[in-house]
Amino acid sequence: MNDRSAAPGGLALIESLVNTLDVESGADSLDTPEGRARFGLPERPAAAADADDALAHARELRESLRATLLAHAGHPPHREVTPLGRLLAAAPLLVTVDEHDGSAALAPRDPAAAPLLSRTAAAVAEALIAGTWTRLKACEAATCHWAYYDRSPAGRGRWCSMQVCGAREKMRRYRAK
Repeated sequence: MNDRSAAPGGLALIESLVNTLDVESGADSLDTPEGRARFGLPERPAAAADADDALAHARELRESLRATLLAHAGHPPHREVTPLGRLLAAAPLLVTVDEHDGSAALAPRDPAAAPLLSRTAAAVAEALIAGTWTRLKACEAATCHWAYYDRSPAGRGRWCSMQVCGAREKMRRYRAK
């Protein structure tokens, strides 16, 4: 949907997850094996119940992220969702320090449990530290809500694409006059 370059660092994971659903058409790339594989979600045939649970949790996470990104852009949630903070609380992180060079990183306490949730929590924490978290937003167009990274100097971007969603909104306003 958007013509912007990907979000920096771990925010690219979040942007990519939110953008697995095309709100306008209803197409969900998490319905495909390739789409699930991108996020480390299990294939359905092996353990259907576990795969269905993992997929349901991924979709719940995606929609909580979308609501948060809409809030970053100053918009109300698109629907009622589980608060993102409640979901991320289930993925506690540890600060790890390399013995050789002293570099530090965030790592999930239990990497095997909910890897997508843990990777998302680490990405949010790193973006908070970098000061980039609130620059990841969702398009205000009700038929879009695509995630994008706002690189505008003032951080006031409203649409994923000025050529598509922005132009549509400006045309609606023009016609309304």
